[in-house]
Amino acid sequence: MSLSDIKNSIRNIPNHPKPGIQFKDITTAMKQPNVMREIIDMLAAHFAEAKIDYVVGIEARGFIFGAALAYKLGCGFVPVRKPGKLPAKTIAEEYALEYGTDKLEIHQDALQKGDRVLIVDDLIAIGGTAEAAAKLVQKLGAEIVAFAFVIELLELDGRAKLEPVAEVYSLVQY
Repeated sequence: MSLSDIKNSIRNIPNHPKPGIQFKDITTAMKQPNVMREIIDMLAAHFAEAKIDYVVGIEARGFIFGAALAYKLGCGFVPVRKPGKLPAKTIAEEYALEYGTDKLEIHQDALQKGDRVLIVDDLIAIGGTAEAAAKLVQKLGAEIVAFAFVIELLELDGRAKLEPVAEVYSLVQY
């Protein structure tokens, strides 16, 4: 299977969630076992030697890819969620979306100083969500090794916000 096979398995939804947005629907790729397996295998191969302690997955689709990747890498998984979803004490970070603002939270005891972290989400657009997750990880004293995405929207240049922090890796680009 090739990267173009993965790219071809992703559905485009025009004007969602508002006019002008070309939403990349990854669910069409996830439902195909061979495609999902290849996505995880490719991500795992790229980070196999990075000595990752925790994969931090961003709600919601980052959970899907992040948990599978943590399993494959043999490390822990830490969720970053929208407000009010985590049961213990949290810290929060507000961020800008391509189409608004939101907030993310992480348990305040999720990571420790020196932990090596890979932040994972399905897609990077303007980079606000991943940047907020990075700030949460940094507040807890952990080291960000890299950011990993299945999809990157190149024209929105979210990579520029993240590259000063760590490597940015994406499988397919639009």
